[in-house]
Amino acid sequence: MTITFTRNQGTSPLLISIPHDGRRIPPRIADRMTEAALALPDTDWYVRKLYDFASISGATVIAAKYSRYLIDLNRSPEDEVLYEGRVSTGLCPLKTFAGEPIYKEGREVTRKGKLRRIEKYWQPYHDELAQSLRQMREQFGYALLWDAHSIRGAVPSLFDGELPDLNIGTNGGRSCPKAVGDAVAAVAAASRYSSVVNGRFTGGFITRHYGDPAQDVFAMQLELAQRTYMNEATLRYDGRRVAELRSTLSDLLAAFQESAASVAAGKN
Repeated sequence: MTITFTRNQGTSPLLISIPHDGRRIPPRIADRMTEAALALPDTDWYVRKLYDFASISGATVIAAKYSRYLIDLNRSPEDEVLYEGRVSTGLCPLKTFAGEPIYKEGREVTRKGKLRRIEKYWQPYHDELAQSLRQMREQFGYALLWDAHSIRGAVPSLFDGELPDLNIGTNGGRSCPKAVGDAVAAVAAASRYSSVVNGRFTGGFITRHYGDPAQDVFAMQLELAQRTYMNEATLRYDGRRVAELRSTLSDLLAAFQESAASVAAGKN
């Protein structure tokens, strides 16, 4: 059986999902892809490494091994459009964010191939998310999901201008209680970084699907502008920037957990 993700078991009710830092592509599929695609330009570079500190702090971390070009784990299996009226990259994307073809002409993924990818790569990741959240609810009475992402600060095909540094998404306030979203937003606003809540990125399928405050599952997405921790041109991981950002990330996660614990306690 193909192992499609890594999992580090934690001791708290916090689960961190990292669906887009995977870089593997099976050779038989890579042979069908263009040189532009094989450079994996739309990877959430180093996000797993960036969040290493959270594992030490007790979070469970689940991270994909395979590239989003193979299948995007943050899209629904029905391939529904996330943002109406905007460019959609899709479950099995055909173009990079820059508009370059991912597959050589005539070698695109077929419907049958897409179904195989859902079964082999998409479903195991989501089964693991669902099971982990269910176990956390049973143990702690509630579960927290933090969906961790990053993207270049400027992607003209997806949005105008430059993104803020910290892009927090709560599905328009539906994936977590307002008090929890407000607590995290306050920490972001007080940090040295620019931030926005439910701006260009309001949360993908993972945040929308699993965030269910009525069932005590609180979900939030954080899309980082990659300039906050790396050189976007050279893809170099910048230790100085990382140290500064990790301090803020730690504060954001602490606010998420503390406010959620308070809300959960108030319901009991």
